[in-house]
Amino acid sequence: MRKPRLHAVPAHFAERWNMMYHFEPLTAFIDSLSEHYGIPCCDVIVSKDGEEVYRHLAGFTDVECQVPTSTNDLYRMFSATKVATCTAALRLIEEGRLSLEDPVSKYLPGYAHLTVKQADGSVAPAKNVMTIRHLFTMSGGLDYDMNRGGAAKILAEKGSAAGTVEICNAFAEGPLDFEPGTHFQYSLCHDVLGAVIEVASGMRFGEYMKTVIFDPLGMSETTFLPTDEQEARVTEMRRCDPATGKPLPIGKGARSRLTPNYESGGGGLTSSAHDYILLGAALANRGTALNGYRLLKPETVDLFRTPQLDTVRHMDMMRAFPYMPGYDYGLGVRTFINNAGSPAAKGHFGWDGAGGFLIYVDPDNNMSFVFAEAVMGSAPSALIVHNKMRDFVYLCLRGNIDEYNEELKAERAGK
Repeated sequence: MRKPRLHAVPAHFAERWNMMYHFEPLTAFIDSLSEHYGIPCCDVIVSKDGEEVYRHLAGFTDVECQVPTSTNDLYRMFSATKVATCTAALRLIEEGRLSLEDPVSKYLPGYAHLTVKQADGSVAPAKNVMTIRHLFTMSGGLDYDMNRGGAAKILAEKGSAAGTVEICNAFAEGPLDFEPGTHFQYSLCHDVLGAVIEVASGMRFGEYMKTVIFDPLGMSETTFLPTDEQEARVTEMRRCDPATGKPLPIGKGARSRLTPNYESGGGGLTSSAHDYILLGAALANRGTALNGYRLLKPETVDLFRTPQLDTVRHMDMMRAFPYMPGYDYGLGVRTFINNAGSPAAKGHFGWDGAGGFLIYVDPDNNMSFVFAEAVMGSAPSALIVHNKMRDFVYLCLRGNIDEYNEELKAERAGK
């Protein structure tokens, strides 16, 4: 069997960074993912002070044909898309074209007369107005049924011509699960936020993202609609077999792509590890990219990661995501508020996707990292791998050899 590809750190500073940070434990952990956690391929990048200080690719994108993971591989982002969507919306808030307290109906008229499910099974008019803040914080009362409300009818009538705004408008025809602002529920809120961005910007949602994020940062591979050439490089998705724990191939389908004209702000992007670290690096540098482009103001980046949930909604979030101890929820991202038992820094934020793609951003230490993989329904990724990956990154950057060697010993012992 051919060995997985090892370090891919750029040669002109590889020696400098390896001497400074000692990434060996992180590399060893990454190389263990296939055998111990059923993750056949991955690409990990760490950025510090705007530079890519570490990159490691492991495993095979095609296990059967022994095709090694490549720097050219693309990944379905699924919910990791949300970080870019919320960045775009925050940009509009900075420009004064959007406000957190605006009613969603100001941009999408379908949300002017919402209804809410009642305890007795009936439906009644909503008492609360759904706001942009509710969309950011998953507090709108929506669910994750992409056929909800009148969406199925729109799709049946218009087919591939149906676009983001009209489909998201149609979502509002179905009753909400609760009054806006009263609970947290992971849902289509960020898809609706994408539609709001389209209306508020006066541009197609994806075109606005391309104009203010992707092109200025050099994210040339990030898109809602990959070309045929890009599709050929998309990593095949796998799903963990619950009986064996082995990842079985399930194709390259993107479940959030309702039509070619529907751009899902909650899960529709295709990208690469290299592209997404450019977004992470700009946010980690308090909103300014290494090339000088200002994506967001520093105070906006701080707002991004500021906890937004009251006690009830925080408990809702923890029930939905029990693998996120220490985190609260900001404007569309989890934000670390309690690092008891972890070497990770308070204040870092980010999100992951159903295929395992993860991005974290730490503005206080000007650091970000991405972990690209493509396994659906992988409980180990959610419960174990992401948190261990995070901790290894911080231990290696900290350079405490004794501390990270003890962590590595514990990992090898299966603790």
